[in-house]
Amino acid sequence: MLAEIAQNLSTTSGLPFWVCLAAVKTLVAAAVFLPAISLLAMLSIWAERKVAGHIQARLGPKHVGPFGILQSLADGIKLLCKEDLVPAGADSFLFRLAPYLAFAPVLAAFLAIPFGPQFVFEAGLNVGLLYLLAILGIEVMGVILSGWASNSKWAIYGAMREACQMVSYEIPLGVAILCGVLVAGTLNLVELGYLQGGGIHTWLFYQNPFIFIAFFIYFIASLAASKRAPYDLPEGESELVAGFHTEYSGLRFSFFFFAEYAGMFVVGCIQAVLFLGAWNSPLGPADPIYLALGYDPVKVGADFLTGQLAGFTNWTDIAGQMGIKGGAFGLFILNVYGMSMVIGKALLVVFIHMWLRWTLPRIRIDQVMHGCVKGLLPISLAMLCGTAVWIALVQPGEEVAAKYASTTANVAHLTSEVGSLQTLTQWVLTILGVGLFAFYALIVFGAFITRRTAPRKGMFEDVMPIGSEIAFTRGPGYLSQEERSLKQS
Repeated sequence: MLAEIAQNLSTTSGLPFWVCLAAVKTLVAAAVFLPAISLLAMLSIWAERKVAGHIQARLGPKHVGPFGILQSLADGIKLLCKEDLVPAGADSFLFRLAPYLAFAPVLAAFLAIPFGPQFVFEAGLNVGLLYLLAILGIEVMGVILSGWASNSKWAIYGAMREACQMVSYEIPLGVAILCGVLVAGTLNLVELGYLQGGGIHTWLFYQNPFIFIAFFIYFIASLAASKRAPYDLPEGESELVAGFHTEYSGLRFSFFFFAEYAGMFVVGCIQAVLFLGAWNSPLGPADPIYLALGYDPVKVGADFLTGQLAGFTNWTDIAGQMGIKGGAFGLFILNVYGMSMVIGKALLVVFIHMWLRWTLPRIRIDQVMHGCVKGLLPISLAMLCGTAVWIALVQPGEEVAAKYASTTANVAHLTSEVGSLQTLTQWVLTILGVGLFAFYALIVFGAFITRRTAPRKGMFEDVMPIGSEIAFTRGPGYLSQEERSLKQS
């Protein structure tokens, strides 16, 4: 559709087609993703305050709008009204450039994320995962530049911590992603989504024991990549005032927060697409929405990966080839449902980021580096080797391999045409993964339903009451000033 608009524009204006296509895509991306990122950041900041409030036995924002949901909007208006200051000793050009350099890569990352089979801006990007890694790697330059240009010791300390942390943790992050690439046989994010439509047991997370561990390696490394606790050393407000953005104010200050929360969502989307089934329902073909639409994710996925859906651009034709009831409208409903799956999975990852931030203490920079160089890095390399050995030893039969010889993607994994060992492993890991998820979900659910009735616990309840208890209780060994004076005399 965008190509047709660009062609018409080129015909009427006389400009080259590629110029018109680039202009149309830029306008569409800005019109769609900028408001989406703004809304996402606003809701994420509100959610973080609410999560922190519940964890710390307080309410969080509740006055501005229903449940305080407009508090972030009020903060945004306040930042817009603040004066935009540039320190006298700062490099003015670089100081102004840094916030945009931190925000722009996050915006560009949204272009490659598939929110549904057709809800993807660049569907033909065959190196989608490498593109995301390269784009997100630029964000660290904005942080380093902001610290250097500020000409402040607090800012430069935070920037140097970010340089050490990000560059180091990108290695185990990339190695964990390579484990998924080895299993899937493709770097195309759309193909990754189609590969995991057979149900929860076909998600790459449960493919083998090595990628199961690589999933958690990716999650830990993504905390460091997003500057989230316990890896929030670049900010370190208890020791560095605010770290790399200490000298920023007003709108430029907000860009760093927009980049942080949008970046959290992007790494959550990567985790959802690569490991957690992308837009696919955990029920697979048995999902009620799929049954109502006549959509078989296994058949459609196999057809797409073997090239049988290639060449169809019109949504009505695509829906007919996929066997979806309702034509283009049915295909739209399918994509909206898939988008809710991707966003829901990504927001679950973001919630865990928030949970950890208000649970774990910040660690020292030497502990950060030790955990990467002597912890995650060797483990991730071991998982990569283990995944490669598993794929070499546990392969589908020759007939199945010949059947899908036209594609490098692991279609046999989608269609479950694999050996008994592979099937058993997938189901065992699925039961383990679902059990872990259920355990932590019950913790959250239990904390929610008992939030008003459960007794509040404290380490020093006799001398430091918490919650609604405002009276200060003296400890058993307390002596008044008069008693202490008499005792000393």
